[in-house]
Amino acid sequence: MSATALGATASQHRRQKDRRKLGENIAGWSFAGPATLVILGFSLIPMAWALALSFTDSDLMSPGRNVGLDNYRALLADPVFFQALRNTGLLLVLYIPSSLIAGLLVAVLLNRKVRGIGFYRTCFLVPYVVSATATGLLMGFVFDRDFGLVNGLLAKLGLPLQGLLSSPSQAMLVLTAIFFWTRFGFAVVIYLAAIQEISKEVLDAAAIDGAGAWARFRHIIVPSVRPMTIFLTVWGVIDALQFFDLVMTTTKGGPANATVTIVYYVWQLAFSFSTAGYGAAVAYALFAGTLVLIVAGLLLARRKGVTT
Repeated sequence: MSATALGATASQHRRQKDRRKLGENIAGWSFAGPATLVILGFSLIPMAWALALSFTDSDLMSPGRNVGLDNYRALLADPVFFQALRNTGLLLVLYIPSSLIAGLLVAVLLNRKVRGIGFYRTCFLVPYVVSATATGLLMGFVFDRDFGLVNGLLAKLGLPLQGLLSSPSQAMLVLTAIFFWTRFGFAVVIYLAAIQEISKEVLDAAAIDGAGAWARFRHIIVPSVRPMTIFLTVWGVIDALQFFDLVMTTTKGGPANATVTIVYYVWQLAFSFSTAGYGAAVAYALFAGTLVLIVAGLLLARRKGVTT
């Protein structure tokens, strides 16, 4: 075959390959395109609108006038905003470590071949999938100061009754405990999946070499699930910073703003106080803080050589 014929054949193959690739791209975008438009419509466009809103004094009923950076300057002198920051920070500090530690320990216990293990695993996941509204209403009854089950039990034991959700010093701690109970099941599932990926031969070899249960946990399991720990930390930070539903269904931010969180405060500003422009500024302050925390965590993980 001549060089000219070979060149024509190669050119024809390239054109056929390009047509197949174009057809695959068209088919792919025909499936992904609608979902992409939905994401753009319900995520990016509202974000851009909220950013523009944060520079106005709009009440959502009218466009409002442009106030520049006044809303952001007002944050620095807003005591309720700083109270919401403290409440949200307390939730983060208490929830993240406890959910990681408890999630890993429970996952290790559930990684056993015992009768009814599937039922036990389901029990830890159920609180995570139950409606937050239903959970909030139930826990509002359980921790009620006057008629709740907790104070009823304390009274039977002869112990002093507690304020619980009605106490400014206890309410946020109680909500954190409820939040932990409803969310740490997700960490259990993720850790359990990661542990089951660890080679049984490695664990058996360590046991033959004399490593006890604690040594195997510390030197094999913990390092093996470290990428999942980074993922769960990032996920937990996002989850905790968006804490809203339990506050809405139990304390409504009270007593005396003791349980106001950032997201609940944004909701109050926009829909209760008719200061949507200022609420948008608070929301973007939350967005900036969340972004900084996540980026810092990922950079720290990369510096330590951990990938997710």
